[in-house]
Amino acid sequence: MKNNRTKRGILAAAWFVSSLTLVSAQDKPVSVPAGVTKGASVEGITEYNLKNGLKVLLFPDPSKPTITVNITYLVGSRHEGLGETGMAHLLEHMVFKGSTKHTNIPQELTAHGARPNGTTWLDRTNYFETFAATDENLKWALDLESDRMVNSFIKKEDLATEFSVVRNEFEMGENSPQNVLNERVVSSAYLWHNYGNSTIGNRSDIERVPIENLQAFYKKFYQPDNAVLVIAGKIDESKTLQLVNEYFGAIPKPTRVLQPTYSQEPVQDGERMVTLRRVGDTKAVSALYHIMPGSHPDYPVMDVVIELLTNEPSGRLYKALIDTKKASQQYGYSFTTKDPGYVYFAAELLKEKSIDDAKAALLGALDSVAITAPTKEEVERAKAKILKDVELSFKNADRVGLAMSEYIATGDWRLGFLYRDALEKVTPADVKRVASYYFKPSNRTVGLFVPDPTPDRVEVPDAPDIMAMVKDYKGRALIAQGEAFDPSPANIDGRTRRIEQPNTIELALLPKTTRGNEVNARLTLRYGDQKSLMNKSAISVLTAAMLDKGTTTRSRQQIKDELDKLKAQVNIFGGGNQVNAVIKTTKENLPAVVRLLTDMLKNPVFDAGEFEKLKQEQLAQIEAQRSEPQSLAFTAFQRQMTPYPKEDVRYVSTPDEDVAALNATKLDDLKQFHKEFYGAQNATMSAVGDFDEAAVRKMVMAELGTWKAKKPFSRLVSTYNDIKPTPQSIEAPDKANAMMVAGVNLPLRDDDPDYPALMLGNYMLGGGFLNSRLAVRIRQKEGISYGVGSQISASSLDKSGMFMTYAIYNPENAEKLEKAFREEMDRVVKDGFTAEEIQAARSGLLQSRMVSRAQDPSLAGTLNNYLYLNRTMAWDADFEKKMESLTPEQVNAAMKKHIDPAKISIIKAGDFAKAAKKIAEKQPASSVSGGKKN
Repeated sequence: MKNNRTKRGILAAAWFVSSLTLVSAQDKPVSVPAGVTKGASVEGITEYNLKNGLKVLLFPDPSKPTITVNITYLVGSRHEGLGETGMAHLLEHMVFKGSTKHTNIPQELTAHGARPNGTTWLDRTNYFETFAATDENLKWALDLESDRMVNSFIKKEDLATEFSVVRNEFEMGENSPQNVLNERVVSSAYLWHNYGNSTIGNRSDIERVPIENLQAFYKKFYQPDNAVLVIAGKIDESKTLQLVNEYFGAIPKPTRVLQPTYSQEPVQDGERMVTLRRVGDTKAVSALYHIMPGSHPDYPVMDVVIELLTNEPSGRLYKALIDTKKASQQYGYSFTTKDPGYVYFAAELLKEKSIDDAKAALLGALDSVAITAPTKEEVERAKAKILKDVELSFKNADRVGLAMSEYIATGDWRLGFLYRDALEKVTPADVKRVASYYFKPSNRTVGLFVPDPTPDRVEVPDAPDIMAMVKDYKGRALIAQGEAFDPSPANIDGRTRRIEQPNTIELALLPKTTRGNEVNARLTLRYGDQKSLMNKSAISVLTAAMLDKGTTTRSRQQIKDELDKLKAQVNIFGGGNQVNAVIKTTKENLPAVVRLLTDMLKNPVFDAGEFEKLKQEQLAQIEAQRSEPQSLAFTAFQRQMTPYPKEDVRYVSTPDEDVAALNATKLDDLKQFHKEFYGAQNATMSAVGDFDEAAVRKMVMAELGTWKAKKPFSRLVSTYNDIKPTPQSIEAPDKANAMMVAGVNLPLRDDDPDYPALMLGNYMLGGGFLNSRLAVRIRQKEGISYGVGSQISASSLDKSGMFMTYAIYNPENAEKLEKAFREEMDRVVKDGFTAEEIQAARSGLLQSRMVSRAQDPSLAGTLNNYLYLNRTMAWDADFEKKMESLTPEQVNAAMKKHIDPAKISIIKAGDFAKAAKKIAEKQPASSVSGGKKN
C-alpha cells in the first residue's frame, strides 16, 4: 500500500534541538519536546500536554508486538442540538471517507494489517487502530489521525451514500423489540437531557442533515483542544512522544471557545410506564432509575448493587424471576456518564408466561435491596466478580487504552483507578444506603402513570470537582510486565513443548512471561462417531451446557464464587462430537483452576432444577430468534448447503424441531450421554503464558490422563455437496432490516495449492475492512448496507469448503443489492484483481495473521487445534511463504476456477411484502400500470 504522507523535517529538528529530559513511569529517561508538559503518571500511564491543547496518554507494554492508537474526541450525542440527533455518529462514519493526505483510509487500514474501528457514545467519539509494532506503522497511524482530525473531506457526495448506511444501521436496531423497548423507556425517562436520545439518532435527522451543518459540527469539535490521544503497546516513550509532537503539534489551537453543555434533567416526580406493541416472539419487562454521574463516589456502590441483583445464580433478580420460572432471562447495567445517568434492568419471558407476574417479581426484587439489607456475603461476592473483571482488563494494554475513552469522557482518565480503589471499600451499609435513595417508585420508569399523593423524589447529585479528586492521586505499583515475545511461527514452535502419547490427552505448552502473569488455555474433548451420535444433537448440547451448573462436590454458586476468588474466566461450551473449555487466569491460580475445571468435566451433578432453568432459557432464545431475519436467513442457508439427514448430529434443525427436541430431552439422557461419551483419551489441551511447564504437565496428566470414555471416537467426515443454486425469499413481518446470505460449496481442503490464492482473493473481495470490493460498492458507493462481507472456509481433513457472503439492508433495496452483488462477482471473474490491489492486500493480510498470533487466547486455540491435526506452526510459515510468492495471474485464476457466480445460492429474509407496497406507493400511477419503473 502506498503512503502519501510527507515528512515534517522542520518540526522534527525543532524538538531534537530544544527537548528536555524527564523520567517516565517506568523509570526510563523520557525526552520531552519543548512546549510539551508532563502531567500525572499512574500505574504505567503517563499524561503529556501539547501547546495546542491536545492531551496525550502513553502506556508502554513490551509484552506483545502490537500498538494501539486511540483518539477520543469529547463529543457525543450529548452535544447535539435540535435537528442534529445522530450527527456525532454520522460524522464518525464520514471521517473514514478520507482526508487530504489519506484519500482511501479503508485501503490503508487493510494494507497495514490494522484492526480498526470507530465508536460513538453519549459523551465521546473514538477511533482506534491496533497494528504490528513497527516504526513505519506507528508513523502512518499518527499521520492518519492527525490529518483526519482537521482535514477530513466531509463531502456532500459522500454524505449522499453514507447517510443511508447509517439509516440501515438504525434499521438493524429496529429489528429487536428488546432494543426498541430500551429506547422507548430511556426516552420516556428523560424529558430534556440528551441522554434520552439514541446515539444513532432520529431517522429524519439522519436523512435530512445538511452537509454544511455536518461540516460545522466537525470543525467545531474535531480539534486538538477537544481530544485525548492514547498510545498503548510496544513503544519507545521518548520516540513516540516526539512523533506525536511532530504530527499533531503543528495543528494550531483553535480560536473558538467550546461552551459546556448545561441542560439538567429535572427531578422525576412520578412513576412512568411505556408499553410497546410490535411483532415479536417473547415478552419483556424492564425498569429504569435515574442515578448519579460516573464520577460520583457512589457510582462504584451502584455497580455492586447491580451485580448483587443480577448475579447468576445467587442474584435477587435471578432468584425472583428464573428460579420461580416467571422469566427466562434477566439482566441489568449502567453506563459511566459525564452527567447524571441511569441504571436499567430487564427480564425476558416466553409468550405463555404472565407479564404481570414477571413485573411484580422484577419490581419486588429491586425494592428488596432498600428493604432487606444485603448480607456481607452478597456484597463480597459482587465485589469479587467486578474486581476480577477490572483486574483482568488492566492486564491488556490494548483494552486499557480503549477503556480510557470512557473515563476521559467522564472527566479524567484517572477516574478508572479511583473507581477500582473505591470499589474495594464498598460495604453492605453503602449498598443499602444507595439503593434506598435511588430505587424509589417516583424515580422509576416502567409503566403507566400512577397518581401518588405523597411523591418521594430524588435529587440526583451533580458531578463533583474532578480535578480536586484526582490531582494528588498516585495509583499503585506497576503490575508484572511481560516479555517482548516474537510471534513468528519458528519462534512459537521453538518455544512450544508438545506431549503426544497414544490413548491419552495431548498437550502443547508454551510458557512465557506475560503482563500480570496471565495464562490462556484451551481444552477440547472429542467423543463418539457418526453412528453412536445419531439423534443426540440436543442431548450433546445440553450436556455441555450443564457442566458449569454444579458438581458432586460443588454447587453452581460455589463454582462461580471459586472462579471469582481465583480471578479466572472459564467458558465451557460444546455439542455434536466435542466439548471445549476456554481458560483465562494467572500463574499462581492455574493449578486450582484446572482442578476445578476437571471436576466440572468429570463430576457434573445434573441437578433437576438447573436443568429445567436451562431448558427455559434455551426455549426463550429459540423463540426470540424465530422471526429475526438474520436467524431465518442463516438457518435456511445452512439447511440448503449442508443437507445432512435428520438423525445426523450435524443436521440443521428448524425452530419447531429445536423446541420439540428440547422438550423431549430428559435429565437421564444427559447423565447417560456423559457416562458413555465423556473421557480424555482423544482430548487436546494447550496453554500459553506464565506457568511452570513441568507442574502443569504433571497435574493435567494426573487429573485427565487415565479418564476414558466408554464409546470410541471417530471423526465426523465432511462431504462436499454440489448444491443446485436455489434462491429463497423468506418473509419476516414488521422487521425494518433484511438479511442476505449467499454462497457456494467448494471441493476444497486448506492444503489445496489454490487455497492461499483463494484466501487472498476473498480478502480483497469481502474479507478485508471497508476497502474490499463488496464494501466499496455496496456500502461506500451505494450506501445499501451497513454490514457486508465474504469469507472462504475449507476443512483441514476433507475436501469440503465454502465461499459465503452476507449483507444487511433495507428490504426496499433488495433488487438493488442483488444487482450490485452479482455485478461485483462477475467483475472478479471477468477482470480479476490488479497487481496493486494484490500487493496491498497481501501486506495487510500477512500483518493481520501476525497480529492474531500475538494474541495469547488466539494462539492457544491454534496450538490446541494443531495437536488434533498433527500440525506445527511450520504449516503457517509455509502457507505465508506461498502467499508471499503469489502472482496476480495465480490469484485471478484460482478465483475464476473455484467461484462460479452462476452456482451461488442466494437466501433472503425480510419484510418484502411491506417493502413492495412502499415501492408501489412511491411510483406514479402510469408507472405502476405500465410495468416496472427503471
